[in-house]
Amino acid sequence: MPRIEAKHVVPVDIDTAFAVSQTHGDIRLEWDPFIASQHLVDADHPAKGVRTATVSRHRLKMVSEYVSFKAPTQVGMKMVEGPWFFASFGGGWTFREVDGGTEATWRYTFSVKPSWLSPVADPIGRWLLGKDITARIGAYAKACQNPVVLAAVRAP
Repeated sequence: MPRIEAKHVVPVDIDTAFAVSQTHGDIRLEWDPFIASQHLVDADHPAKGVRTATVSRHRLKMVSEYVSFKAPTQVGMKMVEGPWFFASFGGGWTFREVDGGTEATWRYTFSVKPSWLSPVADPIGRWLLGKDITARIGAYAKACQNPVVLAAVRAP
């Protein structure tokens, strides 16, 4: 199963770094270049078992479910409904404190269907999703310095 990863050190504490990664609604739209809309399904806060409905700027729709949620160090999600060409899709974040802030790592894993297309589709998917995750983590890093985003995640 292909795995794509991007890392960035952000100049905020680990709790803030984690909180920015888990924003939804208008705050997520403030920084995430991939998202056209996103909301939690039947929940007010992300947690293990909670589902998220996302529509990309490419109009692709996906419902994902948190399979782990361990603030402030780790979160993982899996696709439960999504584009026809994914047999599976997962994503996750890990965070660790480093000199100068927090290292954030964002990962995707995927498999395509039909599986016999993997020799052709996997390299294309790695390239497309690699561009996507690189752009998204760059935008995330900027969000970790955006006063509007930081105020939202630090609000009581």
